[in-house]
Amino acid sequence: MQIRNIEFGSPQMRTLKLVGEDGLYTNLAYLLSEQCETTTKVALFQGTDKAVFRDRKEFTGSILKQLEEVYQYIDLNNKMKATFSGLNRVDIRDYPEEGVREALLNSIVHRDYSFSGSNLINIYDDRMEFVSLGGLVSGLELDSIFLGVSQSRNPNLAVVFYRMRLIESYGTGIGKIQRMYNFVKEKPKFETAKGVFRVTLPNCNEHTIMQKAMVQGKLDLPHVQALLEKRKEMVMVYALENGQVTRKEVEDLLEVGSTKAFRLLKELCDAGKLKAEGNGKLSKYVVN
Repeated sequence: MQIRNIEFGSPQMRTLKLVGEDGLYTNLAYLLSEQCETTTKVALFQGTDKAVFRDRKEFTGSILKQLEEVYQYIDLNNKMKATFSGLNRVDIRDYPEEGVREALLNSIVHRDYSFSGSNLINIYDDRMEFVSLGGLVSGLELDSIFLGVSQSRNPNLAVVFYRMRLIESYGTGIGKIQRMYNFVKEKPKFETAKGVFRVTLPNCNEHTIMQKAMVQGKLDLPHVQALLEKRKEMVMVYALENGQVTRKEVEDLLEVGSTKAFRLLKELCDAGKLKAEGNGKLSKYVVN
């Protein structure tokens, strides 16, 4: 077979442990084949709990096929919010694509395939959860993974994914997920219990729901403060991506008036995160 322009002939299949010394296919080959019985279940829920299903789907066959199809399904349901800065359109997805990719790969490569249950992916309005069976490898604790420790439960499977350029071999996945949320108030969560590991990705665009609720008078002070922090994060991301930000750009980005935009920029300057250059309406703000 040939995947991603990498050929797997008989010698390579033996090297990658797809074929054993007896010439028979191994359990690893079984997982990569269409005979694989392990499945991935994805559920979309209305709201923030499991009370109402919007959609559900089970993916079967080779775990490589499941990887591609599950990612495509998530991608179709990964909504995008568009904001405008002058004539420029800024699109922000609910979930960073690289974060989704790494969480999905982690759930497939590191799960315990001796369990017959399915991998679960639950998508709510405010978060996406990846639940895989197996928990952490024996001897490791949750804090260990934040130190970049790489110890795969399925080393032969990891080698195949590495050869296919799907993963790196240095335990960088968790760090990548965390970096995707550097400028988002809600951070990813990594939780483990006996036989289970869960990664939770927050919805980056959840602030739009908060804005509507604030207009309707349904938010209390803590929620308003959280909204303000999210607005500051949006401004910082814009400044980092564009090298600078102006008051007019903040007005367009956040859909606020000049007074609120100026006050927010001043607070960021007072906090040492931005630095003003120039005076008056011509001022621009750069990351300090």
